[in-house]
Amino acid sequence: MACPVNQPAMELNPAVLPLDWLLGTWESDEPGEGSFPSISPFRYIETLHFSHVGQPVINFMFNAFHAESRKPLHRECGFIRIQPGTNNVAFIIAQNSGLVEIEEGELIGQQLTLHSRALARTSFAKEPYVQQISRLIQLRPDGRLEQTVSMGLENQPLTQHLHITYRRAS
Repeated sequence: MACPVNQPAMELNPAVLPLDWLLGTWESDEPGEGSFPSISPFRYIETLHFSHVGQPVINFMFNAFHAESRKPLHRECGFIRIQPGTNNVAFIIAQNSGLVEIEEGELIGQQLTLHSRALARTSFAKEPYVQQISRLIQLRPDGRLEQTVSMGLENQPLTQHLHITYRRAS
């Protein structure tokens, strides 16, 4: 079974009401740009799906594909939580690469600013190991969703890795 689970329509839990602007499916409106000092630049397309089942969390799934070949590249699945009574937000993420992460940060209006708090990986993960991740997700005034992801490795400081914009598909 894929994560997140689609269930019959349920009322959004009030704890995650400040994140209701994320709900639905978002598709890249043009290919995003990926780069990092240790790899060749690339372009990718991506679909994001944010849903809920009435619990105090938002479920999400991100699926990225190579822009030209449509070859699957990267998948992330997880949950978004808000600390009650605050604007503190946590992303709990499992990646198909074997990396599991907790990113924490703030929700200000319709902008999420997140930084890795904990990273774990499979015992046979490929080196060099990711040491830190930061993510900015924001709803722009034109109604598009924008995401920028930076990462740092053992031998590379935090550097922008991905940038993409999306249009709401549903």
